[in-house]
Amino acid sequence: MRISVIGCGYVGLVTGTGLAEAGHQVICTDNDPERIAALKSGVVPIYEPHLDTMLAENRRAQKLSFTSDAGEAVREGEAIFICVGTPPLETGEADLSAIDNVARLIAAEACESKLIVEKSTVPAQTGQQLKRTLEVYRRNAGVEFRVASNPEFLREGTAVEDFLHPDRVIIGVEDETSEKQLREIYRPILERRFHCPVHLSGCPSTQSPALVVTTINSAELIKHASNSFLAMKISYANMIADMCEKVGANIQEVTHAMGLDPRIGPRFLEAGLGFGGFCLPKDVQAFIQLAERSGVDSGMLKEAERVNRRRIDLFLEKIRQSLWVVKDKQVGVLGLAFKANTDDIRFAPSLEIIRRLLAEGAQVRAYDQEAMDRTSAILPHVRYSREPYEVADGADALLILTEWQEFRQLDWARIYSTMGRPLVIDGRNLLNPGAMLDLGFEYYSFGRPIEALTQHLIPSLDSGASARASA
Repeated sequence: MRISVIGCGYVGLVTGTGLAEAGHQVICTDNDPERIAALKSGVVPIYEPHLDTMLAENRRAQKLSFTSDAGEAVREGEAIFICVGTPPLETGEADLSAIDNVARLIAAEACESKLIVEKSTVPAQTGQQLKRTLEVYRRNAGVEFRVASNPEFLREGTAVEDFLHPDRVIIGVEDETSEKQLREIYRPILERRFHCPVHLSGCPSTQSPALVVTTINSAELIKHASNSFLAMKISYANMIADMCEKVGANIQEVTHAMGLDPRIGPRFLEAGLGFGGFCLPKDVQAFIQLAERSGVDSGMLKEAERVNRRRIDLFLEKIRQSLWVVKDKQVGVLGLAFKANTDDIRFAPSLEIIRRLLAEGAQVRAYDQEAMDRTSAILPHVRYSREPYEVADGADALLILTEWQEFRQLDWARIYSTMGRPLVIDGRNLLNPGAMLDLGFEYYSFGRPIEALTQHLIPSLDSGASARASA
């Protein structure tokens, strides 16, 4: 099928490349000419495992192309996937101006009937407004627009695998033709009818994803409801971690036992700095606004948000209690991205922590294998190192702010010997407390007070986060 993707950001690139991998003919466009020029030359503007390789392969096979002419993309596609950004406004509501612009573009350029698919995360009832806008601005009376919702559930760091091996595919439709067309679009993925790239660890999968057919309003609500629930689960785990510190319990023991209950499950019960990135904070805010407009009590969501904001304050308090005076102290930072396996720093806790340390007079040196270039444009007063050991050299404290696997595998005995003061404050509960104490470190984390640590109950340094999941 000929498919057009409007928006070459995170969702658009993964969606367009994934649909090409599944066998469709895909053309992608974006209103950023520099981004399109880079993609045409084979440069992928974001870091996402496997995306660059798969994009290059599909470009060579002439199944995936890019154009700066949005009108061309509209005219080419039988189905058009809208993957533009919906950033938060100052009120917390989603900014839908890009959706509106795309709707007017489609209405003006379409010469034949089209299936218009919402892929961007939008509040419930956006699809209804999208239909009205397409109708109002339609120039060709013979063109029919059918609107559907197909929310994305891509996790940064595993987005390619998530697209090709989803646990469910949601399609919100209001007519049989749209449902049939979307079923055909996703059939290769639903029935595993394409050759899965060998470089994906998720291949082959023996379990087919569920296809859930709903109304448009329900599909839109499912996305926000899912992300908001995950945010509440993370904040609940962090509240329990705070309680563990007060009563001398171990958060890993508590959440491990909780997660064995199939009604709860182990994922998203990791205590630490809380959730960041572009999706969860934005979606929770937008869901709160939708609830309030609808007259629904959103107190649970507001509390999850408050707990999450508080994580940075609590982490900074751990730093102050340990260092006493922050001014003129050399602080090393391991990790800048909001989570591992991405270069995304949007709403990353690391940025606020570093800003506040700099404001208190600390000298900050930082390392992140993927996110340093993006961070240096925002925080130019930080010293950036191209290898992690340099960050630790002479440091009065070393902070772990992203759960990169690389940090777990460092030679911590070597780091101990080079630090000015062997103090590690682990914001992601990444390392084994017992092992760090045995090496001689002062070590602090969330929900694992020193008096609660028993060596035989703490996971090994190498496997401490084998069940870690992130948004």
